[in-house]
Amino acid sequence: MAARRIDVHFHLIPKFYADMVYAAGSGPAIGRYPDWSESLALEIMDQFDIATALLSLGQPGVQFCKADQAKALARRCNDYCAELNAKHGKRFGAFGTVSMWNVGDAVEEVGHCLDDLKFSGVSLFASYDGKFLGDPQFDPVMGALNARDGVVFVHPGTHPLTKQVDLPWPFFMMEYLFDTTRAVVNLVFGGALERYPRIRFILPHAGGLVPYFSWRLSVSPMIDKRLKQLSQEDVFGLLRRFWYDNALSPGAQTWRCLENVAAPDQIVFGTDWPFANVRVTTEAMKTYESLPAISLSQRQAIDRGNALRLF
Repeated sequence: MAARRIDVHFHLIPKFYADMVYAAGSGPAIGRYPDWSESLALEIMDQFDIATALLSLGQPGVQFCKADQAKALARRCNDYCAELNAKHGKRFGAFGTVSMWNVGDAVEEVGHCLDDLKFSGVSLFASYDGKFLGDPQFDPVMGALNARDGVVFVHPGTHPLTKQVDLPWPFFMMEYLFDTTRAVVNLVFGGALERYPRIRFILPHAGGLVPYFSWRLSVSPMIDKRLKQLSQEDVFGLLRRFWYDNALSPGAQTWRCLENVAAPDQIVFGTDWPFANVRVTTEAMKTYESLPAISLSQRQAIDRGNALRLF
């Protein structure tokens, strides 16, 4: 059977990047990076029937550098992705990397990624130094993306308070889900979705906790008049504006929540490889493919059809 899936959540970890992260005393939530190379990526794609993987930079992005270094590293990563795209044709696509230390630098790199390199979109973290997407300080970047009908792949990370949580568990287990959720609430109630209606946001991991607590969110304005007085219909309508991937979220428990919140044609496929290693990805695929609640036509749309419409 020919490869068919489009994986919107597939990470890029070039050696030069990992070396810089380690030299700076930083690293991913799991401590050390898993093995990554273009040949290994293609092997994994073939194993899991992935026709095209949209590459996004792994943790911690480029924010571990000072502003000038981060800008240069983002450009180096984007040019590397462009080389992979040129070398392997339609096997790879990319979400561009931008440095958010300086919004002017970010706007410039958005233009380079979308206008020059013709990437599928850009990857932004849910928060930067404690400020979440939707914060007015990021408006110039949102404006640049909106003007280009941009696709934004949102990825969780950490913020300053995360490290104060007195629990020994690695951030990816739950803190990442909270980070995504906070960004969504900020985008919805801060008005960014309405100010920038042409941006398509992809939420990873089925939107964090958003599907589970969407009803509670919809009645929050009834409880606190200081909130933007969105109706329940308004809130659910805005949540349906998002696209949701199923990376690390293939189970029936999550699906039952997600299918009540997401537009059916705005759910896309993701693996989160290589942070989700082969063992985890194998288990995720087995779980996803055995879900009786998803029809064959739905699965085909999630695997490929919905992403083709998006991109």
